[in-house]
Amino acid sequence: MTVRTRIAPSPTGDPHVGTAYMALFNWAFARHHGGQFLLRIEDTDASRSTLASEAMIYSSLRWLGIDWDEGPEQGGDCGPYRQSERLGIYRQHIDRLLDEGHAFRCFCSRETLDEMRAAQRERGETQRYDGRCRALDPEQARARADGGESHVVRMFVPESGSCTFEDHLRGPIEIPYGQIDMQVLLKTDGFPTYHLAVVVDDHLMGITHVIRGEEWLNSVPKHKLLYDYFGWPMPTLVHMPLLRNPDQSKLSKRKNPTSVNYYRDVGILPEALLNYLGMMGWSMPDERERFSADEMAQAFTFDRISLGGPIFDLEKLSWLNGQYLRDLSDDAFMDRLQAWALNRERLSQLVPLLKERTERFADLAPQTDYLLGDRRPLTAEDFAHAKLSAEQVQQILHHYAHYLDALRSWDRDALFAGAQALADYLSLKLKDCLFPLFIAISGRTVSLPLFDSMVYLGSDLTRVRCRDALNLVGVSKKQQKKLDKAYVAFQQALPG
Repeated sequence: MTVRTRIAPSPTGDPHVGTAYMALFNWAFARHHGGQFLLRIEDTDASRSTLASEAMIYSSLRWLGIDWDEGPEQGGDCGPYRQSERLGIYRQHIDRLLDEGHAFRCFCSRETLDEMRAAQRERGETQRYDGRCRALDPEQARARADGGESHVVRMFVPESGSCTFEDHLRGPIEIPYGQIDMQVLLKTDGFPTYHLAVVVDDHLMGITHVIRGEEWLNSVPKHKLLYDYFGWPMPTLVHMPLLRNPDQSKLSKRKNPTSVNYYRDVGILPEALLNYLGMMGWSMPDERERFSADEMAQAFTFDRISLGGPIFDLEKLSWLNGQYLRDLSDDAFMDRLQAWALNRERLSQLVPLLKERTERFADLAPQTDYLLGDRRPLTAEDFAHAKLSAEQVQQILHHYAHYLDALRSWDRDALFAGAQALADYLSLKLKDCLFPLFIAISGRTVSLPLFDSMVYLGSDLTRVRCRDALNLVGVSKKQQKKLDKAYVAFQQALPG
């Protein structure tokens, strides 16, 4: 058997370090066995998927040095490798499930589903679809669908019994079907949900080992039912422990930088980041901490994986990166420094901000220190303003940070629009509303144009600095809940 693994990210945002973590382990296992590693793009969420995000996935994996054997760009025998290009394939499999009675058309409205779940909550039951549309005559349901009536297709889940399956790391696992919802397989827009697409694609692409995060364990019964309905063998399942924040919570951008781009932009070397990700829940046979991706692949076995949640510690990563930097020759150090900060692509973004404000090259460093490195350390006192109360400063930083988290188009106009909307909502002059943001981003009351600086820094660094500022001004749990509630009202007031 030829080992075939895959990584299947969704192009809906910045490339996540968790994706790189899973890519590394899938890549290492495939390379260890002389197999193939595939890249598949799961872009069935048409409203959120973007080509720009897809391009960042490619560039981040290439920057890390992770290569793949088949994928959207180079093709392969099992393409297409974008799910949006495989809709006909999914439709064929949906029709087969419908014909064989393993799936059914559901015409329930959102209001009907909300009422159903509310009644289940009141009764203390697990909230799940109750199967009411399964009683519809299949031919009548087909006629209603052919007549244009809005519907989804759901899979049939037994009402009793349990699903038992084997996880390579965790052994046998049993989950009662009573906990499993009758999953939507095909949405009203004709796109499949993840659960149908992942099963069909993994089978047709010959995936032998599914190595993914432990958050997918509860979805296995849905997937196993589909494998059984189609009469297909199920791949070997390996559910890896999730990356954790120091407080043991799941790694998230609200508490830690999660984008690969962030670590590239702050000067982490790709080989250091890969080495650190390899240490997350796995160890070399000789227990050494420093190793290359190729050395990891040569030594890789699942029995060296620990199921304890690995802590993603920024200080430990920085320490490890320092070890790699000090091992570089002086020439190599200069080459890496030039590639990081002084390459023409980065300079071309910076020069338009500087030319009109520069009389000597010596003027450059004082203007750009916060763009080329960390801004100066701040304290809560830095955010004191004659026209803003402490509560207003907190609200500005909180609301704008949340606005940035939801922002899909990272450009000057969108960044400005959010700040202007916030100033209007809070009945503040724009200049006053921008004060805490200038401090948060640059550490100064006056700097290069704020929104151009945000564009240059990128979404990850900007968000990190805004969240850091919010932590500095001190927000209690009670205040956080109040601010979260207030943000919902601001969100509803946003134009569009």
